[in-house]
Amino acid sequence: STMAPTSLTLLLLCAPALSFALDPRASARSLNSLRRRDDRNVPPAGFYDPTTAGGSMLTIAPNTGGLGEPLNVIVSGHSDPIVLVDQEDAGGLRNYFLSVGFAAECLGQHAGDAQTANLGDGKGQVNETSELRWDYGDPQLGTCTETIKGGNHFRYWIQDGSNANSGAIFMATSYEKPIQDGHDIIFNGYNLGRDWLVGNATAQTSLIPTANITNGTTYSGQTSFGGYTYKTNVVYLSGILSNSSSGVNHDQTVGNKNTLAVDGYVAVMTISVVSKPAAS
Repeated sequence: STMAPTSLTLLLLCAPALSFALDPRASARSLNSLRRRDDRNVPPAGFYDPTTAGGSMLTIAPNTGGLGEPLNVIVSGHSDPIVLVDQEDAGGLRNYFLSVGFAAECLGQHAGDAQTANLGDGKGQVNETSELRWDYGDPQLGTCTETIKGGNHFRYWIQDGSNANSGAIFMATSYEKPIQDGHDIIFNGYNLGRDWLVGNATAQTSLIPTANITNGTTYSGQTSFGGYTYKTNVVYLSGILSNSSSGVNHDQTVGNKNTLAVDGYVAVMTISVVSKPAAS
């Protein structure tokens, strides 16, 4: 298909920033992650329920009057410790996400204001740690395609405050429309985005049947990137996230009178490192 003029303009505007694509905050984040990881106290569930301590399982999206998006995927604090470090090096969280097919934003550029979330860990409402996008098989430039054509993406936050330091990663996952449609979310896009991410993380050969998900549904599989192979065990849980359209951003396009925007299931992923480079 022919690239729209606005899409071409976006790429041209991004191009000069190629050499600055690495986030200068990344090293600071990974050091903070290492420091807080040593103080973790992980409950049996692998995370603390934010709603029990003044938090929420919905983010707050800017300029929406307080509407938010569901935190519908959680990387358990019982995952391999190296996966819980927010870095690409040494098999960290970013390398894991690359193994699942998600990379940093188009040439390191982020447009728009950050969403915020309160994970009930004592830090209050904080900005997203980062936003990653489906890379269409190209970790370097594929997220530029996602920015233009739409696709799966997520924002994430780390539950590491002093009141609830599980080290778990809370993710707001959804499938968005192309940039020409204002990156609105597709119908049922929160639930589908969650399940398509889980399908990628567990190397499913067919789509996860979203309508058949129940409390306790499980999936498992392996992915690899950068010499590291990961095994991801997923269990779907109900009772943490409301089955509702109330307070949900994009609810007019994501749901309708017969379908609530959020089905109430959270996919909890526990990740282990199966193999890594010999020198690691």
